[in-house]
Amino acid sequence: MPKAIVNAMVYDFDRFYPSGYVLFDEKILKAGDMKDFEDDNYELIDGKGHLVMPSLVIGHTHIYSTFARGWMNSFKYENFMDILEGQWWKLDRGLEEQSIYYSGIVNAVDHVKNGVTTIIDHHASGSVSGALEALKKAVVDDVGLRGMFAFETSDRFNVEQCIQENRRFLDNHQTDKVSGHFGLHASLSLSEETLQRVSERLADAPIHIHVGESEMDQNDSLKQYGERVVTRLHRHGLLNKDSILTHALYVSDSERELIAENDCVVALNPSSNMNNGVGIPDYPALKEKGIRVIVGNDGLSSSVTTEYLNLLYASHALKKTPEAMNLGDIQKIIDDTYDYVSARFGIKLGRFQKDYEADLLMLPYAPPTPIHKDNALGHLFFGCFNSFKPRNVFVAGNPVVKDYEVRKNLQETYQKAKAHAQDLWQRIEEGESS
Repeated sequence: MPKAIVNAMVYDFDRFYPSGYVLFDEKILKAGDMKDFEDDNYELIDGKGHLVMPSLVIGHTHIYSTFARGWMNSFKYENFMDILEGQWWKLDRGLEEQSIYYSGIVNAVDHVKNGVTTIIDHHASGSVSGALEALKKAVVDDVGLRGMFAFETSDRFNVEQCIQENRRFLDNHQTDKVSGHFGLHASLSLSEETLQRVSERLADAPIHIHVGESEMDQNDSLKQYGERVVTRLHRHGLLNKDSILTHALYVSDSERELIAENDCVVALNPSSNMNNGVGIPDYPALKEKGIRVIVGNDGLSSSVTTEYLNLLYASHALKKTPEAMNLGDIQKIIDDTYDYVSARFGIKLGRFQKDYEADLLMLPYAPPTPIHKDNALGHLFFGCFNSFKPRNVFVAGNPVVKDYEVRKNLQETYQKAKAHAQDLWQRIEEGESS
């Protein structure tokens, strides 16, 4: 039976109805003003006092970082490489299949409670073979979200296993719920031999890689190979269409031109960049070259709305002018993100139009000032994004969050994750002391 959310403020980043409805099953059937709604024995959901909108996408995250929360690490950090070696590389090496799965459950549940129903993940773990299947089972099969997954090929791991894991997942998974990229960590952990081996197995798959997250990445490439990172990737034939180049803080004008020419996208992660002390994304420089931009959280949180806020504010601070970025830019990033994942999954996301996927949410909101089509994004950005907790969330018409909670069995699985986090921390400590 189709469902109808009625008496709600309806906004899909294009149309706005102050008192509207959305009719859907697995896909959107119709949306409009309540005066035009005709009940035909639908399952009615009262949306009074709620903003109904498409659910959100996280453009780059690290599910493996989930169990870093609360981990007491006494390592002293002086630069970005210290952070990698002293924290993240210790953590990911300790992950095995069970801890990968449970971190996926926690991460997916936390994300969907923040209105995110599509996750683009960039994974690394000491256990390579089967890692992406474990993530798929957690995120897609058990929590019910959409997911794109990739393993960070790196000389830190068995390179052939990394290549096989990416290739196997890409070859076996392409549905409206699951897709993949060919994962690479960063230029500074990838030898010439490794990039050549990846190039031979890549075919037309898009890569997902960290690029210019710190100056160290570029300095290493220039010192060892006499060229900048994006140029190096291009020389190896790795810049396939739809590749995700993450961060891109330290890229030159010529590198940005290569990104644009090869129709790649850049995933910006402003909160993580500021937390790591590496810099602030230069969004205007990417915009100038016509580069598509999506937004991620780099595994730092389970929110994407916070990232939109911080990107706008950080851009103003970087350029010392509020004209550096505006809500029109935020709108374009949101639209480009929906278009990107729609193309990768072979579906349509992000609008309340017929045959779009019914991935949507209901957010309590009582506007204190007039709201209409021209200012709805301003209400959303300044009135909701700082505390974004939907009451109900749907994926393909199925309720994933209801009255702020996921299903009881997921709540129970979520709690079991504590034991796996404790086990991981203990194994890291034992490895350090041995």
